[in-house]
Amino acid sequence: MKRRSFLAAGAAAAGSAALTAPAHAQAPVVLKFHTFMAPQSNVWLTMHKAWMDKVEKEANGRIKFERYPAMQLGGTPVQLYDQAKDGVVDIVWTLPGNTPGRFPRIEVFELPFMMSNAEATSRAYWEYVQTVAKDEFKDVHLLALQVHGPGVIHTKDKPIRSVADLKGQKLRGPTRLVTKLLASLGATPVGMPLPQIPDSLSKGVIDGCVIPWEVVPSVKVEELTKFHTEFDPRGGALYTTTFVMAMNKAKYDSLPPDVKKVIDANSGIEASAFLGKTQQGNDPAGRKTAVDRKNTIYTMTPEETKAFRAAADQVDDDWVKDMNGKGFNGKMLLDTAKQLIAKHTK
Repeated sequence: MKRRSFLAAGAAAAGSAALTAPAHAQAPVVLKFHTFMAPQSNVWLTMHKAWMDKVEKEANGRIKFERYPAMQLGGTPVQLYDQAKDGVVDIVWTLPGNTPGRFPRIEVFELPFMMSNAEATSRAYWEYVQTVAKDEFKDVHLLALQVHGPGVIHTKDKPIRSVADLKGQKLRGPTRLVTKLLASLGATPVGMPLPQIPDSLSKGVIDGCVIPWEVVPSVKVEELTKFHTEFDPRGGALYTTTFVMAMNKAKYDSLPPDVKKVIDANSGIEASAFLGKTQQGNDPAGRKTAVDRKNTIYTMTPEETKAFRAAADQVDDDWVKDMNGKGFNGKMLLDTAKQLIAKHTK
């Protein structure tokens, strides 16, 4: 069956979500959307805002979002998932990896050199959770699951052109598995949420960080670092990070049928693919900010990447053993994720 893009399906989805009463006859359902991303970030403008605008339009006045970027409702990024679970807010977008060990099975997508591209890997991530890890997010109503584009290494004072160059470099990593990857490569990993990066770079707490290109401008990394190391796609992506867009269960269950239809039409595998594709689609603009500042960008060739793969192999093995120790079949989970990524990449 010919696949339609998520946004192109908007008109059809709106039609299927026929309203049961005139919009003016009922007060809109107000939903609070909360995230850590800055209001000027590409993620907020092209992903979150675009998604909310689409939902509001298709709901024909029956849904209104209160929009809160940059943790404007309080708390820390680590607390976002529980804010949705507990009903402090209605919808969040966050990193499951902010709470290490809480969502063990989905970490598989953050293993070194797993992802192909963000759209395909986001589809694989959604299908994986629905088939082998459905209870991973049992405390919330899932709206979408996605990953970002290929991870890039950004450093202040030292270019990274080999595994050896990473030795002793204090690098920020976003999640447990990414920090394990950095350690396997000889770096000194420092875990911290995204908003802490600028201050930590300025004060010398870290020597660099790993983030995708698209988020670079929102945390001024092109200004605070001079060197950037990316990986030729033919050799594989160094890493990616998983995200979840989740809704409070009770709030979702309380929605009128017409409103629920609109939310459902903007959830699932296509919504996940849209978010992943859009986030990676912003990579070139983020990269351009470093080019414009005449920073040094080095691209690892597929041949050079082999040394990184060899150094990181143990991370996969350790993860499988870790899952086995938790009562899961680690090899099956890893194989399933790889098969789904291959399936959706084709």
